[in-house]
Amino acid sequence: MNTAVHAWWGRMAQPTLQRRSVAYVLFAFGVIWAVLLAYAYWQNERILATEQPLRKFSEALHGALEETPDPEQARVVVRATLRWINERRAQGKRFPPGMDAQLLDAQGRHVYGSVQLARVPASAWEKGEVVRLGGTAYHLHETRGTRWTLRMAEPVRTTGRFLSYNASNLLEYLLLALPFVVLPVWWSVRTGLRPLEQFASALKGRRQGDLAPVDHPVRHRELQPLSEALEGLLAQLRQKLDRERLFVQDAAHEIRTPLAVVGTQAHVLAHAPGAEERERALALLNQAIARASHLAQQLLVLATLDGDARATPRRVDAAQCVRELLAQLAPLAMERGIELSLDAPEQLWAELDEAAFVSIVGNLVDNAIRYGRDGGSLVVSLRGGDAGLELLVRDDGPGIPPAERARVFERFYRVPGNERTGSGLGLAIVQQAAARMRGRVEISEGLAGRGVGFRVGVPTM
Repeated sequence: MNTAVHAWWGRMAQPTLQRRSVAYVLFAFGVIWAVLLAYAYWQNERILATEQPLRKFSEALHGALEETPDPEQARVVVRATLRWINERRAQGKRFPPGMDAQLLDAQGRHVYGSVQLARVPASAWEKGEVVRLGGTAYHLHETRGTRWTLRMAEPVRTTGRFLSYNASNLLEYLLLALPFVVLPVWWSVRTGLRPLEQFASALKGRRQGDLAPVDHPVRHRELQPLSEALEGLLAQLRQKLDRERLFVQDAAHEIRTPLAVVGTQAHVLAHAPGAEERERALALLNQAIARASHLAQQLLVLATLDGDARATPRRVDAAQCVRELLAQLAPLAMERGIELSLDAPEQLWAELDEAAFVSIVGNLVDNAIRYGRDGGSLVVSLRGGDAGLELLVRDDGPGIPPAERARVFERFYRVPGNERTGSGLGLAIVQQAAARMRGRVEISEGLAGRGVGFRVGVPTM
C-alpha cells in the first residue's frame, strides 16, 4: 500500500503540461480579478468626484420638500426617506447604512434631525466637509431653498469596505466562468499531447542501438521541428559511429604493421647467428617501436581533440610557445640539414586553448621536416590582429600535387609516391585542433615557388 502511495505521489509531484496550463489559467483569472477590482475602484472614485451622488440625491429630496409647506409633512417625508434608504443600504451591503439628515425652516428653526448633527458647525455644512461623528466619518451637503434648508450626512464608504464588497462580487462571477474555461483548456492540452505520446511510444518500441531514421508519420506541424531535430541527432550519431568504426579499423590496420615488424625483428634478434644480423634486427626493431609509439601518441591526441570536453583558454605568449616548439624540433631539422627560421614578434599574448595550439604548430612543423627535402628551408610565421592569430608554415620540399590536396586532411591518408613513413594523422590533427579553436586551416603556396604552405587562422578569446 505504501509503495503504491509513494508511486502515486511521485507521479503527482512530477510537473506536467496539463497542470501547468491549468495553473496559468488560474493565474490569469487572478490577474483579471485584480484588474477588474482596480478598475471598479477607479470608476467609483471618478463618479464620486464628477457626478457627486450625495449632492444629486440631496437636491432631489429638497425639491420634493419645497412643495410641502407643512413642517409635519416635511418631517414625515425626511424620516420615511431616511428609513427607506438605510434599509436598502443594510440589505445590499454595498453602501454603509446610517445616512442622516437635518431639516431647517426658512427662519433657521430646527424641524427634524438627530442630536449629533446639531453639533456640527454651520461652516462645515456650507463647505461640504468630511466630519467624524461617533467614530464614523460623514460626507456633508447642504441645500438651501425658500422654505427649507436640507442638510444630508452620508457615511464615508472606506476603501476596505469597497474592496471587500466588490472583490466577493467579482469573484462570484469569475468562479462561475472558471469551469467553462479550465475544462476546455485541460481537454485541449490532453488531446493535443496525444500525438506526442504516440510519437514517444514509437521511439520506445525501437530496438536498443537502432539509429535508423524514425518512420513514425508526423502529421502535426508543431511536432515536425521535434521530428526533424531528432532525425538530425540520429544522423549525427550515425556519422559519429561510422567515423569511430572506420577510425578503429584504420588504427588497427596501421598499428598492425609496426607490431608485425616488432614481432619479426624480435624473433630475428633472438635467433641471429652473428652480430651484424643482430644489429640490423635491433635497428629495425627500434624503428618499428618508434613508429608504433608515434602512432599511439597521434591517436591519443586525435581522440582528445575529438572529445566533447573543451579546455579552459588561458593567456599565453603564443610567440614564445612557438619558439619552444621549434627548439624541440630543431635537432630533427638539423639531421636533415633543413634551415629552420621563425618570423614572429618578441611577444604575442592571447587567450588560447594552449594544447590545441601546440598540436597545430607541432604537427605542421614536424610534417614539414619529415616530408621536406634534405638541405631545404622551413619558415614559420606568426602574426596577431583584430581577427586573431595567423600561423603560416612554408617549406621548399616536394610539395603536394593539386589533385591530392583535397584529401590530405583525411585520417591515415598519405600522398602516393612519398617514401617517408608517417602515421597519416598529422594534418587531420591540425584540422581538428583548428576546428576546436573555432579556426580554419588552408593550403597555400610554399617557398620560392616550391613546396607547400599551410595557413591557420584562429580567433583569440
